[in-house]
Amino acid sequence: MSSTRVTPSGAASVNPAPSGDGKLHGRRAIGLVATLILAVVAFQLNASMITPALPDMARTLGVDIDSVSQVSSLFFLAGAVGGVLLARWSDFIGRKRGLLIVLGILSVGTLLCLFAPNLQILLVGRVLQGASSAAFQLSYVILNESLTKKMFATMLGVLTAINGGVGGVDGWIGGLLTDAFGFRSLFVVIFIVGVLALVCVWLAAPEDTGAASSGTMDWWGAAALSVGLICLTYFVSTGGAQGWAAPLTLAFLAGTVIAFVAFVQIEKRRATPLIAVQHLKSRQVWPVIATTVLTLSSVFAVINFTVVMLSQNSEVGFGMNAATSALMFLAPPALIGLAAAPFAGWLSARVGWISILRIGLVICLAALVVITLFPQSQWVVFGMIAVLGVAYNGLVLTTTNGLGVIQSPAEAPSALPSMNSAGFGIGASLGIAIVAPFVASGGIGGFTLALWVSVAITVLALVASFILKAAPSRD
Repeated sequence: MSSTRVTPSGAASVNPAPSGDGKLHGRRAIGLVATLILAVVAFQLNASMITPALPDMARTLGVDIDSVSQVSSLFFLAGAVGGVLLARWSDFIGRKRGLLIVLGILSVGTLLCLFAPNLQILLVGRVLQGASSAAFQLSYVILNESLTKKMFATMLGVLTAINGGVGGVDGWIGGLLTDAFGFRSLFVVIFIVGVLALVCVWLAAPEDTGAASSGTMDWWGAAALSVGLICLTYFVSTGGAQGWAAPLTLAFLAGTVIAFVAFVQIEKRRATPLIAVQHLKSRQVWPVIATTVLTLSSVFAVINFTVVMLSQNSEVGFGMNAATSALMFLAPPALIGLAAAPFAGWLSARVGWISILRIGLVICLAALVVITLFPQSQWVVFGMIAVLGVAYNGLVLTTTNGLGVIQSPAEAPSALPSMNSAGFGIGASLGIAIVAPFVASGGIGGFTLALWVSVAITVLALVASFILKAAPSRD
């Protein structure tokens, strides 16, 4: 049986379940969760397993490292754009159909990468793989629609933990496979996992018996938003490389402004917009995106850039090699987050998503201040990075993902999750671009200034979280 409810827009929304409360229980719930875990793993392997193979790609395809870096940059850019488009499209065509399309795109892209004779074909494949980032947003929404509140919260924490790359284990395996068989062996593994996920979704995902949104997909708005995200991404990367006042940087900034203004004007005129302008102005929506962008700009930059660079600096830092640095400062927070994220979801369902977000941000802020005050104390930095594993990888990432789902407008359930996902990529890029010049200036003063900048951005994230207003219950 399936239970049907009507959204404020008048569209039928379906919650497939055999139970009286309209939610899946028992084996069906476990089977759905396992299927969605497989679907997001199929995407995540593309994000974190490939990095060790970049040098081998460059050698095999006869290109330099600078050129092959596009294998990662275009992947994440496509993820920001594809996540928004494909996740929102599922509101009109159905969740299961949307997820099958996403996994189909992933499989086609993986085949192109596997047999790519040159860098150009490889990049086309990576763009298709990146667009499949919608697997995460669709999985979050399917969990919310199919499981009880408490089970949704815990399982969302599990998926969030996977989003961190499973503690760096997949990257390590990627390095072993590349050394033994070359970079193409990674795409063989990814293709097998992707096809297996596609079959499982076909068999285990709830059937589509209605649409969550009435009307049709707003492709014009999607196009304007996509252009804006692309221009914003290149504005950040170009600004960090060539300077924020460089002509090309300013050109991308102008393109960003024009595209977003066009997006707002288009949304005002659409019967079924990508996301209504009144929602974008609501305290239930924009502070979620702002908190995500600001948190990634601060904490992500500290863990994945500033501390890594400091640990490898032999003059004012700890003088570690790359492997030791990763083992000490990257693997611990990822592994801790793997355990903390499901607990964070469980706790959020009982205490409140916004409350746990604020608690996580306060702990992040305290840890960053300690690192900033004692940047040359290796064990103090290590201890605070471990704290960030709980606060950032566990509490903050789980709650920002969860809020993206539960705060989304009822007539557009996938709109906010998809835009919030784009905020993750934009925030990570922006944070590194902001602090990189200070780190590159050399000396402990440059590192300290970079850390204080991250502290200031974290304060802004905390402020945004206090502006955030909880959406009314939709029970």
